[in-house]
Amino acid sequence: MKYKLILVFLLVLFYSCKNSNDSIPETSAPELISSTPANDATEVPIYTKEIVLIFNENVTLKSGYEITLNDVVLNDVRPGIQKDLRIVLPELQEGTIYKLTIPANTIKGPTGVYIPTEIKLTFTTYTPPSRTFSTEAQKVMNFLTQIYGEKTISGAMANVNWNTEEADWVYAQTGKYPALNCFDFIHFVFSPSNWIDYSNTSVVENWWKAGGLVAAMWHWNVPANSGVAGQYAFYYGSKSDQTLFDVSKISDENSAEYKLMIKNIDTISGYLNKLKSKNIPVIWRPLHEAAGGWFWWGAKGATSFKLLWKLMFDRMTNYHHLDNLIWVWTSEGNDADWYPGDDYVDIVGRDLYPSTNVHDSQLTEFNKVKAIVSNRKMIALTECGGIPDPDLMFQKGDTWLWFMPWYGSYTTDDSQNGAAYWRTVMNNSHVITRDQMPNLK
Repeated sequence: MKYKLILVFLLVLFYSCKNSNDSIPETSAPELISSTPANDATEVPIYTKEIVLIFNENVTLKSGYEITLNDVVLNDVRPGIQKDLRIVLPELQEGTIYKLTIPANTIKGPTGVYIPTEIKLTFTTYTPPSRTFSTEAQKVMNFLTQIYGEKTISGAMANVNWNTEEADWVYAQTGKYPALNCFDFIHFVFSPSNWIDYSNTSVVENWWKAGGLVAAMWHWNVPANSGVAGQYAFYYGSKSDQTLFDVSKISDENSAEYKLMIKNIDTISGYLNKLKSKNIPVIWRPLHEAAGGWFWWGAKGATSFKLLWKLMFDRMTNYHHLDNLIWVWTSEGNDADWYPGDDYVDIVGRDLYPSTNVHDSQLTEFNKVKAIVSNRKMIALTECGGIPDPDLMFQKGDTWLWFMPWYGSYTTDDSQNGAAYWRTVMNNSHVITRDQMPNLK
């Protein structure tokens, strides 16, 4: 009997312990679910600022961790609040293989259990098409690449054509000049005359010598529908002050339209060559807003537009040898079919004129353009009404390479920008003004 009682007691104790052990949850290490960029990813943009690791639970790092990228220790690692770990990257180089290494027992989950194995991630950065720039243009490209995502460049648009009037107004209100001034060849059909002469480059020279970036665009005027000599238009339409000029004739070298387009491109190239001879690089933004359809160069669809873009690029680059040009294509945000291609574009722009909350972040539009070029190109706010709040830009992530309000009321009126807001913008730590520009000569 005594032995039976002992046996029963031991059995009860056994099952009690077993049930007790069953109630203790098993603990395990966190699991890596995904990463951006993915392991073995290729053509990763050099503008990638961080690696994002996603786990199945929240994670933390041990103190004194030693996470490396190609054997260089990375010191800025940020555990998130949504099961992510964000590793801030140094400046990446083109066409380079990178290996991220996280040693074993570096990352742990909420229960304190570390991942017992080493984590490795390999990716290769994008190699862009080969481009040969003039010495000064290459310096500008290097500068733009260096500050992209870290700062935004302040810009101003010429008051119609060939001046720095809006930039001068900003200086008068704020004590600082915008870093970039954009000129316009809109009146080339009248030049040279006593009121406009694009061969007189003194205003551009003075801007460049003062440390400013030179940009230029071209509202390309062709004969208007009026049929009257000396009347021109760039807006497409059937009214007499518009034009039905047919860009699709770019495919017909014997057409009058083709011959006129070549003649005009050669004329503008002559003016740009004057700037090249003075070692002035130009951020060149032709054929803008094509997919909008309101300009003749976009009125016949993407195919004709891209043929014109590529012809202009080839003629200016290879025929006229204008290696001082940095080419900017302007997206409408929904026009991937209109993109000329990486070989023909250096920077991508977006023109935005919001009617409400004019200083709000424009992240949605930024991301649309970013997706079109797979983040392989820098993105600029090439025209705008209200300037987005620079603090919001860098909080939200629409880190435009530069911003440039249109001239007139868009620059000066309080409903868009105005003196008080310009003072706020030009004193923001994220904004580069002309006095902060490095020597790019």
